[in-house]
Amino acid sequence: MHTLGHFDIYGCMFAICLLLIPARSLAYVLLSAVFSVILILIHHIHLLMYVPTIAAIVVLRHYLACGVNRENAAVGIASLIGLGALFIAAQFDGTMAVPEPELVRHLQERMADPSQAKLLSFSYIWHQPLSKEMLDTWQRLPHNVLGIPIFALLIGLHTPLWRYFLNLILTLAVDAHRRIVTAVIVAVSVGYLIMFAIVFDYSRWISNWATCLFLILHAVKMLPASKAVPPISVHDRKTMVFGWIVTLIPRVGIVRPF
Repeated sequence: MHTLGHFDIYGCMFAICLLLIPARSLAYVLLSAVFSVILILIHHIHLLMYVPTIAAIVVLRHYLACGVNRENAAVGIASLIGLGALFIAAQFDGTMAVPEPELVRHLQERMADPSQAKLLSFSYIWHQPLSKEMLDTWQRLPHNVLGIPIFALLIGLHTPLWRYFLNLILTLAVDAHRRIVTAVIVAVSVGYLIMFAIVFDYSRWISNWATCLFLILHAVKMLPASKAVPPISVHDRKTMVFGWIVTLIPRVGIVRPF
């Protein structure tokens, strides 16, 4: 229930829904567009955080399976244009036109318990413009990059899973599918690199980036393959060691790794 208070979870939830439901009809593309609109209205950073992954799932599950025709191509292009326009409106016209103290008072009036003033300590993130967010990020960069070795370690501990993902891609039956999967992974990763330059919640972005790759992995598993890829062996000693290390790590912070 605590996690539901963080808007990242809704992008993951919508992506999981798109992995579970049938993807043969045009309604699938329209539903993904509706999900993306909701995410951008929750917070416009979703355009880089989960909307690219949702688009990747739609491409892998619908367009590669059903083929591209005039109708679904038109709907897809129109959806992309509409989402882009919505993002621009939310980013540049959605800035609060009132002073921050007035916004805080308004939020406090709507709180169930107004005495919990500490809950509004980060109200500025809903108020400051893009330029201020980028300035804050670059000012904190020298200190925050000190966590990069720990981020690399955490990513490295998932090596068995990355290797399994790579084998899934290499065994795809159609060469074009391998190129498209590679392209969507690059596109999703570039979106997260842009977020790194804008907002300094580095641990959060890396965690969401890994989650997006896991979601794409499940979409890749639905594509035709030349042979079955065996699951990760539970008898592999290195895998078990890595798994226990990850399990014993108490938590991953928002900005710094711990």
